[in-house]
This record gives sequence, C-alpha cells and structure tokens, in this order.
Amino acid sequence: MTTSEKLTHELTKVLSERPWYGSSVYNIIEPITFEAAYEKPPGSVHNIAEIVLHMVAWTEEVMDRMNGMTASIPTSGDWPETGAPDEQKWQNYVEDLKLVNVNLIGIIQNFPEEEWSEPINDERGDRPVVTYEDLIMGLIQHHIYHSGQIALLNRIVS
Repeated sequence: MTTSEKLTHELTKVLSERPWYGSSVYNIIEPITFEAAYEKPPGSVHNIAEIVLHMVAWTEEVMDRMNGMTASIPTSGDWPETGAPDEQKWQNYVEDLKLVNVNLIGIIQNFPEEEWSEPINDERGDRPVVTYEDLIMGLIQHHIYHSGQIALLNRIVS
C-alpha cells in the first residue's frame, strides 16, 4: 500500500466510515441542528459551528501546504466568525467541511510517493520539521480531536 493509499484510507475512515474509536466526523455532525450548532454552553470557549469552521479553515491550510505554499495561519483565520445563527449557513458549513476534505483526498491521491517524506515549506523557523505525511496525519488527529469536542458539546446542548 502506498503512502497516498494509506493516508486516503485513514482520512476517509475518520471522516465517514467506522474508525476504531467510535463515530466518524460526519456521523457526529450530521444530526446536529443549527440551534445546537450555535449554542455556547456556559464556560465553553467555542460553539459547534465555530469548531466546524475551524476544521474547514485548517483543512484549506493543509491543502495550501500540500500545493507548495508556505505554512501559515489559514487565510480565513484560525477561528473564522460564524455570524448570526442561520440554518442555511449551518448546512453550508457542513457541506464545506465535506467538500474541502473531498478536495484534500484528491490532492493526497495524486501526491508523488517520493515527496511524502519531504519537509513542507515552513519558514517560521521555530517549528519542528514536518513532512507532508506528518501534515496529513496531524490533520487526521485534528479532525478526531475536534469531532470529540463537537460530540460532547452536542450532548450538553441537546
């Protein structure tokens, strides 16, 4: 199995299949109402909608890095603003998360095998060396972490 195949398999499993730890990202997010998505329980730093937009933003940043751009904060920001609660916007955020991950999987599948162990373009200097493979594994971990937060927030607000 190539690195591209392995990473595609792992990302797909976490997003929409049956990861060993429980529910996939999409299975966690799908049943969430827009009211629940925008509710922020006392003591919470972020609501579900903010976390989903954060996941979208970082997936876009990973795609930029995979395409050779210099590592940075996502162009839409680390924690993009959700604006006022809106059912259509919430549905768009969920669809955006799916779309950016479909696009990322396309990039992963077409990424040259010999470049997976190469370092990403990161000029910040104060960071450890990150390879392209590390980058995708890190995003998978990021998706898992935040989907756990979303699941817990949804239990609190529902």
